[in-house]
Amino acid sequence: MAVTKALSIEDGNLQTPSIVTTRNRKYSDLDLTFAARTTGDVFKKTDAAAVKQSVKTILQTNFGERPFQPNFGADLRSRLFENFTDEENVFLIEDAITDALALYEPRAELVSVNLTDNSARNYLGVRVEFRIVNTEELVVLDTAISRIR
Repeated sequence: MAVTKALSIEDGNLQTPSIVTTRNRKYSDLDLTFAARTTGDVFKKTDAAAVKQSVKTILQTNFGERPFQPNFGADLRSRLFENFTDEENVFLIEDAITDALALYEPRAELVSVNLTDNSARNYLGVRVEFRIVNTEELVVLDTAISRIR
């Protein structure tokens, strides 16, 4: 007797074929602008917008900014005035983005990271393309990392 047949007999479900389905999760998060609705509630972001907001938050957070999580974020502002003509520095920044998203955002599957040096205006342009897990939706996030002081 095959193992699967034995397990089906134990379940009492030999004649009925099993149904295989995938779980489709809905992602939601608070809108970080904290804009109030007419009902007094705060708006919320759902699905791709929630994941995109989370990725942007991770990219714009430096180490030590989040209480009780000193290693949270990509720490990009600390590398803002590095020499971008050196390929090693570009690789280190891309690697920091990849590591931070893999560690802190399991809902996003990274596709690509592109950096744009705009040192004349004192900011770093970051373009991140990622897929939302369980939906295969491709999302593109363009953001600028600049000094806050």
